[in-house]
Amino acid sequence: MKLFAMLGAINMALGVILGAFGAHGLKAKLSSEMLAVFQTGVQYQIYHALGLLMVAALLIPYPQAAGLRTGGWLLLAGTILFSGSLYLLALSGNKVFGPITPVGGACFILGWLWIFWAMLKEF
Repeated sequence: MKLFAMLGAINMALGVILGAFGAHGLKAKLSSEMLAVFQTGVQYQIYHALGLLMVAALLIPYPQAAGLRTGGWLLLAGTILFSGSLYLLALSGNKVFGPITPVGGACFILGWLWIFWAMLKEF
């Protein structure tokens, strides 16, 4: 439980930092299209940081629900792959990072479905 709370908190802090950096530090350096790509990465990082905090909270009443941990790790992997690839794409302009983004999106979807399945088994 503590690990996912820590991962959620650090991802939230990084999301806020990167959001501020994008809004203030990159506004004059990136095209509006690439700035939007960067901000999408921030947005999804924030959403899934909240998801990691939710996993931590759910592990309190359901500590044996192993599917929650798997779902949490998938959310973290999705954040790294999805948001990370968007940050790299926006900052470098290198489109080689583009194909990584859907893999991260798939991790997000699988993570949420895994969490759903874990909770359904506890019902």
